[in-house]
Amino acid sequence: MTETVKHAKVVFQPSGRRGTFPVGTPLLDAARSLGVYVESVCGGRGICGRCQITISEGTFTKENLTSAAENLEGATEAETRYATLRKLPADRRLSCQAKILGDLVVDVPTDAQTNRQVVRKRAEARNIEADSAISLVSVAIAEPDMETPRGDVDRLREALIAKTGIADLTIDPILLTSVQTTLRKGNWQVTAAIHEDRGVLPTLVALWPGEKPAVYGLAVDIGSTTIAAHLCNLQNGRTVSSAGTSNPQIRFGEDLMSRVSYVQMNPSKLPDLTKAVRDAINALIGKLVGDVGAERSDVLDATFVGNPVMHHLFLGIDPVELGGAPFALAASDAMVLNARDLGLELNPGARVYMLPCIAGHVGADAAAATLAESPYKLDEITLLVDVGTNAEIVLGNKNRLLAASSPTGPAFEGAEISSGQRAAPGAIERIRIDKETLEPRFKVIGVDEWSDEEGFAEKVDTVGVTGICGSGIIEAVAEMYLAGLITEDGVINGSMAGRTSRVQSTGRTFSYLVASEGIEISILQTDIRAIQLAKGALYAGVKLLQDKLGTYDLDRIRLAGAFGSYIDPKYAMILGLIPDCPLEGVSGVGNAAGTGARMALLNRGYRREIEQTVRDIEKIETALEPKFQEHFVNAMALPNKVDPFPNLRAAVELPERKEADAGSDAAGGERRRRRRRG
Repeated sequence: MTETVKHAKVVFQPSGRRGTFPVGTPLLDAARSLGVYVESVCGGRGICGRCQITISEGTFTKENLTSAAENLEGATEAETRYATLRKLPADRRLSCQAKILGDLVVDVPTDAQTNRQVVRKRAEARNIEADSAISLVSVAIAEPDMETPRGDVDRLREALIAKTGIADLTIDPILLTSVQTTLRKGNWQVTAAIHEDRGVLPTLVALWPGEKPAVYGLAVDIGSTTIAAHLCNLQNGRTVSSAGTSNPQIRFGEDLMSRVSYVQMNPSKLPDLTKAVRDAINALIGKLVGDVGAERSDVLDATFVGNPVMHHLFLGIDPVELGGAPFALAASDAMVLNARDLGLELNPGARVYMLPCIAGHVGADAAAATLAESPYKLDEITLLVDVGTNAEIVLGNKNRLLAASSPTGPAFEGAEISSGQRAAPGAIERIRIDKETLEPRFKVIGVDEWSDEEGFAEKVDTVGVTGICGSGIIEAVAEMYLAGLITEDGVINGSMAGRTSRVQSTGRTFSYLVASEGIEISILQTDIRAIQLAKGALYAGVKLLQDKLGTYDLDRIRLAGAFGSYIDPKYAMILGLIPDCPLEGVSGVGNAAGTGARMALLNRGYRREIEQTVRDIEKIETALEPKFQEHFVNAMALPNKVDPFPNLRAAVELPERKEADAGSDAAGGERRRRRRRG
């Protein structure tokens, strides 16, 4: 009798790749079989130490698994030797030596990734008039004498009040132990940093001997996938350095609800999620100040934006209430906090301004993007969409503004796609399909040439063709639709197998082969369904807001966020990701949330502006709207079952609607479902 080999499920983060492997498989082999590029230069002998990984422990409801360090075989002799000689961190293992014993969620640290995710969140050009919450005041005070027994702190405060006129000035207690030393070091001439903002007392937060020419502020956008940070000169308003990184919380869940579920199932792990994001931010701070030759102590103010779940996790607040109706926020208004209380490695007196959240799933990032684009000042009807794992939507103009969110999930970022990956060198990011030959050509991140151009083959060897990222899968599905490879209902047309060998039977459905060099990359029927579900949810959310606003004619569409800004507006509309609009009115606006965060950092007037705007915005909860399902079903079609898209049809030749080939089981299923609905 043949013994059944046990298998275990393994999920790699931050790539999101997953698979099932026989117990006893080396973790490095599992990673490579999935196209997860873990660095290793010693041939798996446990010598180089480049293939380090960590195990995320706990119950992961979405993955239907419980991950534990014990689900890896114990350390081998080679791994023990390396750990002794090189001081391997206690929470890390060498993937070449560790064998799978049970289900695992594996985090590949950035120092072990050979094809790291590309973080596309640069600072967009914006002229921002400086009026920050931090002002520098140079002041001289008299030396103490026996006749006037006033304390140094008191005389400093009196001198500052006399010079600034700030009668209610207070001093941060953290300065009490250093004031005397600073005054004497500066020979009684010092530079004081005073923080002034509405709702808090004016406070002396930092003090330097002599003159201090410049101090800095930090603007941070915490996304569920990436974190972007910008260092700004608080005196002249210039952004002097920007940096980004993957959000390490990905190892606890790819999308927001997965992380909420993780905390719900593993409540003791909440501090781990908070520490992960704060550690990543502190690392970014170190890079930013290093870029300009500054010190962490030169950073005195910071603004933070993020969706509500990221907002709560950064603050150390349990996000579980956001996991179900009524989606209650622990705090939604703007807040001024001490940076030191949040574990941020800045000047000990630095302050943090948290922008307000709009609603339970429309966060401070949407508020910041709204501030940056200012639809509330315009006559034109503007749709602002931040496309991510949770799409945040703002619609309206100066007369009325509405906001909602829609749960798109991680498909747009390459997760839940068979060959999907996040944006990293080697990922297919652009694709075109010839309508006659049905042959594809594509571009990959890290190579300038298209796959059919001279020089591509040589250059792609350096990065490989490793998968397809979000912009690539959107273009692939849209191009397949334009070429007649899939029907309006999203079913791969099996009859096309007679025209091209790239359409292949996969049992009850069909697939389309994009590339076969190295890793085989195909678009499966399940991939198309995942994209349909994601884009259908987003479109339905937009349509609900249009219903409420009473208009379906849009003047402008602005796609925000790293992903939203990188997708081609034409393909987004062909897919039915966004409503019909003149194509020239659709554009990406880059990291609008980061721009809004910089505006609030550099000018207090913008803080008051967005606080009032958020109070005025009408919040629509899609989960409670009965028409959401109807809009969602219609939005599953390409581009939509009922909406005509006249502007798109005037610019692009869309195929006539086709039924799928009778040989496709998926087609039969679609027809049966339509008959039942009818």
